Amino acid sequence: MTDALLSPVHDEDGAPFWEYAARGELRVQACAECGEPRFPPRPCCPHCQSFTSEWRRVSGKGRIWSYVVPHPPLLPAYAAQVPYNVIVVELAEAPRIRLVGNLVSGPEAPLNSSPPERIRIGAKVQVAFDGDGLPRWVLERP
Repeated sequence: MTDALLSPVHDEDGAPFWEYAARGELRVQACAECGEPRFPPRPCCPHCQSFTSEWRRVSGKGRIWSYVVPHPPLLPAYAAQVPYNVIVVELAEAPRIRLVGNLVSGPEAPLNSSPPERIRIGAKVQVAFDGDGLPRWVLERP
C-alpha cells in the first residue's frame, strides 16, 4: 500500500495504462497508423486523426525535465510528508511524452524519502512501481 492520498482516475482511454502499471510495465499509447506515441491517452491521434491505437512497452528510463517541492504542501493531508517533491519526467524513447510523479529512494519508500537537494534537472531516472502499480521514479545513479 502506498502513502499516496490521491488516486489515479481510471477512464476508458487511460485504463490500459493502469492495468499495465499494476503488472509493473510502463506502456504508452501510440497511433497504430502513424506510430506517434501520445500521452495522456485519448481516442484520436492528434497527428493523423486515426482512431486506431496500440500500447507500446517503454524502458521506463527518462530524465527529470522539471520539478517542484511544495511549500506548504499543496493539500493539507500531505503536511506530514513534507518535504516531498513532484517531478516531470521526459521519457527516453519518447521525449515529447512527460509523466508526473515523485522521486523516491525505492518503490515502496515514502514521498519524502529523496531529499530535495538531490533533485537535478536532466538527472537520469528509472520507473519503479509501488505495490499498487503507481509509477514512481528513482535515480539511475543514486
